[in-house]
Amino acid sequence: MKKIEAIIKPFKLEDVKQALHQEGIEGMTIIDAKGFGRQKGHTELYRGAEYVIEFMPKVKIEVVVDDDRVGTLLEAIRNAANTGKIGDGKIFVSPIEQAIRIRTSETGNDAL
Repeated sequence: MKKIEAIIKPFKLEDVKQALHQEGIEGMTIIDAKGFGRQKGHTELYRGAEYVIEFMPKVKIEVVVDDDRVGTLLEAIRNAANTGKIGDGKIFVSPIEQAIRIRTSETGNDAL
């Protein structure tokens, strides 16, 4: 099993969610996040005063899947989240040793 974590722009969440649903993903975790990378934030003008926004709003999506589904899901996320502009985000893949469904005590792939 693998955990896919995608950090994307908030307005792309619905596109990524739909892409994952089309690939048969029934559940995911969504976390509001803030961060910056190469874009280093930006400045905004509010009522004549200039403010530096260092941490950009982002959304983190977490999905745990069978190993054989990782490639297609990575491609689906990348295509749905891509705007071609700086700050589109990152995708990380990590191994998962065990999963347990609390309600039924199912383990491994059955718990997904």
